Amino acid sequence: MNFGSPTPVEIAVTGHDLSADRGYAEKLMAGLRQIKSLRDLQFGQPLDYPTINIDVDRERAGQLGVTVEDVGRSLVAATSSSRLVAPNYWKDPKSGNAYQLQVEVPQSLMTSISDVENIPVMVDGAQRPLVSDVAEVYYGSMPGEYDRYNQQRMVTLVANLGREDLGRVTASIDAAIRKVGPPPRGVDLDVRGQITPMRQTFSNLTIGVALAIVTIFLLLAANFQSLRLAFVVISTTPAVVAGSALALLLTGTTLNLQSFMGAIMAIGVAVANAILLVTFAEDHRRGSDVSSDDAAVEGAKARLRPILMTATAMIAGMIPMALALGEGAEQTAPLGRAVIGGLLLATLSTLFILPTIYAAMQHNVSTRSASLDPDDQQSSEFEDQRR
Repeated sequence: MNFGSPTPVEIAVTGHDLSADRGYAEKLMAGLRQIKSLRDLQFGQPLDYPTINIDVDRERAGQLGVTVEDVGRSLVAATSSSRLVAPNYWKDPKSGNAYQLQVEVPQSLMTSISDVENIPVMVDGAQRPLVSDVAEVYYGSMPGEYDRYNQQRMVTLVANLGREDLGRVTASIDAAIRKVGPPPRGVDLDVRGQITPMRQTFSNLTIGVALAIVTIFLLLAANFQSLRLAFVVISTTPAVVAGSALALLLTGTTLNLQSFMGAIMAIGVAVANAILLVTFAEDHRRGSDVSSDDAAVEGAKARLRPILMTATAMIAGMIPMALALGEGAEQTAPLGRAVIGGLLLATLSTLFILPTIYAAMQHNVSTRSASLDPDDQQSSEFEDQRR
């Protein structure tokens, strides 16, 4: 049973008919050869293992008084050993130790197909008939290894990567599979290797980021008691994603686990800066009874320094990582580059675009709090306990 492989690219063709599996796998192999970034493309199993086929003529053997069992016993002793098929032990009467005895023709005497044909079947110690008298001996081939997946025999195609990331190669492989066409009836195709965990990782990360954004939105809505303000804060998220993607594109960095984590970190800092600005702007609008435009401008001015300090500190801390200085630093460089790109664009968006969105969303909105908490002084239901 094959439980998987660390090979970057592995494509398993499974079915009940090995010839049909192999036929489709060979067509797929021809299509994958067109992908220049694949290296060492080959079948995972030796499908053409050299063999010597011996077809016993039962009628001829019967005429000579030979059975198939006799032929098999002679061939085993000549080509392998009788140790496994006819175990024999001898006990030393002096020491009492048991020794295993086996009949075996030296390998140096079996060097060609003619040597096999001249093996005597040895019925009652006779020198005739020979194997060639009762069987046809010829060269052939067969699969040298059978791998199974869910009890089904499979043929696998394996390959390594050269000067290309796994994501782009995966797209090329999917295109090649579509070009070859669907597998025949009874044959299944499964893309495995490192492609499957890569897809699962990105799928889970995408779902996780989406759930995180929704959770943040709900928490902000509860904190501000306004869906409008929650939307204003979340509006910086696209800028982070665009900035991270642009930074990865300009530096020739792939989208991987590290860069994904960097984008998530940048989203967290950008949302924090947006909360800082929106909170001050909303408090100023309600406390001073000014328009949303004036409140947005005042919020950007008042929170310019802390926003720049937070973003600058984060970017400065990520510069050494993004430059990939030192041995093995290239592995974590995508994280730093994603953070820097995301924060640069998110900071600009927070200072210049976010106030515009806030002003538009809060235009002609009442300054009275939406809270119904009687202990909240901003609530219309506030009850002064001193009365």
